[in-house]
Amino acid sequence: MYALFKDLPGADDSVQRRKFTIYLAQRMAPAIHALMLLSVFAYLLATAGHAFVSVSPIPLLLRLAPALPLFLLAAASRRVKRPLPLSLLALSCMLLLEIGINLNGIATMTGPRLVMPGLLLPVATSVIWIERWDFLAAMALCAFGPLPLLLGAVDGAPVFQYAIYMTIALSVAVVLRVFILRTLFEQFRLEQMLRTQANTDNLTGLLLRNRFLELARLALDDCLGQRKPTCLLYLDADRFKQINDDHGHAVGDAVLIALAACLRAQLCDTDLIGRMGGEEFAVLLPGLDLAQATLRAEQLRLSAHAVQRPDGPLAISIGIAECRPVDDGIEALLARADKAMRQAKKGGRNRVVVDNATGQGTSTQD
Repeated sequence: MYALFKDLPGADDSVQRRKFTIYLAQRMAPAIHALMLLSVFAYLLATAGHAFVSVSPIPLLLRLAPALPLFLLAAASRRVKRPLPLSLLALSCMLLLEIGINLNGIATMTGPRLVMPGLLLPVATSVIWIERWDFLAAMALCAFGPLPLLLGAVDGAPVFQYAIYMTIALSVAVVLRVFILRTLFEQFRLEQMLRTQANTDNLTGLLLRNRFLELARLALDDCLGQRKPTCLLYLDADRFKQINDDHGHAVGDAVLIALAACLRAQLCDTDLIGRMGGEEFAVLLPGLDLAQATLRAEQLRLSAHAVQRPDGPLAISIGIAECRPVDDGIEALLARADKAMRQAKKGGRNRVVVDNATGQGTSTQD
């Protein structure tokens, strides 16, 4: 399965594989639940039909016994969406079915053993397995499960015949699994691409305003629940309109792309950054208090000078607001940071200003 990620950007990261595994579990869960319910019905039908046409030394109630745990597993699978529990439930179901096949196969003591149902399992279940390990474990159960029954045969003919048919069944199962896995991977990649396009700015690759606010709201709630400090920076490129007016929008776009890359390089994995519109950006700093956020803002301001505009180094103005328990939420925090940024503009640009409600602090222009 991991070979599929060679063509996916960022696929070397195990996080991408984990996301695809969760995606598979979510897509396979209904099919796993349906097949497990079907296995209960099929097992009861096959056992009852077998009782009418053959005599077994094993009591019928004992042969019907696997049906109850099969039903309980099927009922439990309805609410399970995580990969590992789903795989374990499905493998447990396979094990019970193999036990049932052996119990019912002993019914014909003088004739050939009945192992045909076991040949259906690899093909019928080939598309539901989420990871490589559970697929291999399931195919091993299918291949070796009926062997105790077959080894009781007088001659080796049933074993040889079973080996041929099982090899064919396993081959078909592998082909079906590869096909469905590639199909779902293409769907997963397409959904990720569409989600990325819907949530990120096409020019800078940063989060769009609505997506930034959505993720920032969740991060802010988490920090408030854990009593962690949180600050928000609001940035604006100084005299950016002049670039568009004097040199054209293509040059202005290039400056924005370079600025976004510069800002992204200075941030941590836990930070959130989004483009609010035009040349304005917002950065949420979970876990940073006002002093740390001011230091980070100053680093961003200085690093922005590395971005060259046609008339010299780029300068940015930054406003800082620290989250307070009395704030209404991310919108109020954003408004206070925006107000501080406008104060930086009025104070001469190319500086950092802390929101008045939080405290006073300004870095002067170089």
